[in-house]
Amino acid sequence: MNIPSNLKYTKSDEWVDLESGKMGLTDYAQGQLSDIVFVEALVDVDDTLEVGGEISSVESVKASAEVYAPAGGTVVAVNEGLADTPEVINSDPYGAGWLVQVDVSSQSDELMDSAAYEKYCADRD
Repeated sequence: MNIPSNLKYTKSDEWVDLESGKMGLTDYAQGQLSDIVFVEALVDVDDTLEVGGEISSVESVKASAEVYAPAGGTVVAVNEGLADTPEVINSDPYGAGWLVQVDVSSQSDELMDSAAYEKYCADRD
């Protein structure tokens, strides 16, 4: 399982890069969902996003899931390409598979570093 050390993680399996403001689903989450076939952005550029607000809806061959914001701020970009190639989340969840980017103004008090998230995932398996 890929857990980059420069990111922060939530117990609901989202990640955020506090420097760039990009966020998305973790490698663990995409593995649990299996083949992702549909992604819908639930925010637009210039929206104000609160910590815990819905940013996206993701559907796979196994399940559907809402994705929640691990950080809040003004939305500066939405990864529109995922509408045509949702499977990118499976192959590159921390790169081309990012969901939204915000100008971070707040963050969840419960964010974990990579070591804590790795332990959290291991304890669930």
